[in-house]
Amino acid sequence: MLTRWTDLDRTFALMDEFQRRVNRMYEDYEGYRRPGMSFARRETWPPINMFDRNEEIEIHALVPGISEKDLNVTVNQEVVTLSGERKVQVPEGYSVHRQERGNVRFSRSFTLPCKCDLEKVSATVKNGVLTLKMGKAPEAQPRQITVTAK
Repeated sequence: MLTRWTDLDRTFALMDEFQRRVNRMYEDYEGYRRPGMSFARRETWPPINMFDRNEEIEIHALVPGISEKDLNVTVNQEVVTLSGERKVQVPEGYSVHRQERGNVRFSRSFTLPCKCDLEKVSATVKNGVLTLKMGKAPEAQPRQITVTAK
């Protein structure tokens, strides 16, 4: 059976396209890091969800492996900054055979959709999820307007 070179070229081109698509899929996955790429350079880490609950803003941030004492949350006017560090320590008496999770430092800032009352802010960490609850300032809360007929 004879094979034309153009058939091989087409096959290799399809394999290259498949490899590019697989690479793109992994790059889009939030937990993926290339060698030399740190979370500090990724502006979208930690990933967050922000919810408006009428009287408060609630933010959930994924911070796996980071304890509450290694997290810092600051609110300055309408900007929230999340920063912290994950420290990986080898238990005493053990040696490392493979280490894929290293020490990580991160900092991420984003703007809130409205003014919040800084006296009504709470932050908790549970199962690797940081939950921030910020009460809205009175002027930012929705008001019910009564409609009258004349």
